[in-house]
Amino acid sequence: MSRSSARPLRNVLFVMCDQLRADYLSCYGHPRLHTPHIDALAARGLRFDRAFVQGAVCGASRMSTYTGRYVSSHGAMWNFVPLSVGQKTLGDHLRAHGVRCALVGKTHVEPDTEGAARLGLDVSQGAGLLAMHGGFEPYARDDGIWPPGFKVSGNAYCDWLRERGYASDNPWHDFANSGRGPGGEIRSGWEMRWAGLPAAVAEPHSETPYTTDRAIDFMREAGDRPWVLHLSYIKPHWPYVAPAPYHAMYGPRDVLPAVRGEAERQDAHPVLAGFRDDTASRSFSRDEVRETVIPTYMGLVKQLDDQLGRLFGFMAAQGLDRDTLVVFTSDHGDYLGDHWLGEKELFHEPIVRVPLIVVDPRERADATRGGASAALVECIDIVPTVLDALGLPQPAQWLEGRSLLPLVRADPRAAGKDFVVCENSYAFRDSVRLPLGQPVERCHMTMLRDARWKFVHVEDLPPMLFDLEADPGELVDLGRDPAFAWVRERMLARMFDWLRERRRFPTIAPAAVEAWNRREREAGILIGAW
Repeated sequence: MSRSSARPLRNVLFVMCDQLRADYLSCYGHPRLHTPHIDALAARGLRFDRAFVQGAVCGASRMSTYTGRYVSSHGAMWNFVPLSVGQKTLGDHLRAHGVRCALVGKTHVEPDTEGAARLGLDVSQGAGLLAMHGGFEPYARDDGIWPPGFKVSGNAYCDWLRERGYASDNPWHDFANSGRGPGGEIRSGWEMRWAGLPAAVAEPHSETPYTTDRAIDFMREAGDRPWVLHLSYIKPHWPYVAPAPYHAMYGPRDVLPAVRGEAERQDAHPVLAGFRDDTASRSFSRDEVRETVIPTYMGLVKQLDDQLGRLFGFMAAQGLDRDTLVVFTSDHGDYLGDHWLGEKELFHEPIVRVPLIVVDPRERADATRGGASAALVECIDIVPTVLDALGLPQPAQWLEGRSLLPLVRADPRAAGKDFVVCENSYAFRDSVRLPLGQPVERCHMTMLRDARWKFVHVEDLPPMLFDLEADPGELVDLGRDPAFAWVRERMLARMFDWLRERRRFPTIAPAAVEAWNRREREAGILIGAW
């Protein structure tokens, strides 16, 4: 098969992991957790070392990645906030050109049922069904996260587990995400104290192999029609439970020291202090918790790497690797005790910096194959990259990212961005909002990070500021230091410039605007003529 640079590629595999930190892959520098299959993927493509998400929680981040738009533009600012049916996603841009866009795994897309009802859409089929799944064909959607005691029906994975003998109203929780005590009692994965126990399923029946199986099924069945497959793994997201043998591959000696200092807790920013009072943060501030949970987190990453190796082997055997763009990333990271925090939601590097690997099999990408880029890039750049690889138009009125392929091809004119942006709202966290007495609409936070400085604007409160050259661990907040007022003023001005440049008119293309006066004249509309 030709490796010509000029021809568009046929397919795209877009892999996203949930809550995977960049520094928990060996190709990104982890000294103990070896991920040879993801490393091999990086050797076949270009690894971006400074790639950043646009939302600090699953939902907002994913909606930005799927739309190619910042959170302020698409409006789905947190988990379970519906993505408006008026927004276009990757699938919408592809489908008009005959490209199938399917999903295996998680999306966190919350359906805009009110918008669908207002427009009279039938959400059980056709365009209405696709809109409820963020523009993806739900080939095997499974967002997981079924609380204990919840009776699960109509979920393909839970039904699949029941067919294999895991009898339960909620086999996702009772078997795949829980262990067993000495008397056979359920040790729930929602309680991190049991993270060291093996999941009560055989490894081939756990979520990551199941998801890989469905991706292979899709590729076998796809036929000759070009496709984009969004393969979205729910792990290593909590519950932190791994099947044997992955639950026991790592131990406390493999846990790296937390990046944190006692000084961070002195006179901390009030928003940061509020998040540190959250249950997850109080737990992960304890060494006992880190030494119990992180080895399991590492085991889940190792299992993910092994399953990706199985998938990549299948693609190579079928010849799909020769005509498929591969994009590998995560929706955000996990604090795991860094900065005395658990979970995500704020803007330190372990959360907002994610792995991003792009593999273009065409000859022109050989110039960067196996290399690493220090360019500042964003996950909103993925949609433009996919369209570019398939030779499809870039609808500039919608897209706020830009294609990464010039960087992948070592185009001498290609460059990264001057800065990257991430947003979040603490309105959904009572432990933060209520002590501050803030109304919901005044809880927005915006991060602007350039090559040296990270600036976080917080409505009605002091900003946060970190000097990433002098303080790469982000241990000293300069947001209230008078000596750095000039930096804060400059970063705030850049943020205001960024806000004024949003794509506010997505339903009309720039070329159509440019042609407007000419079309008026040609139509004989002579406004103000004498």
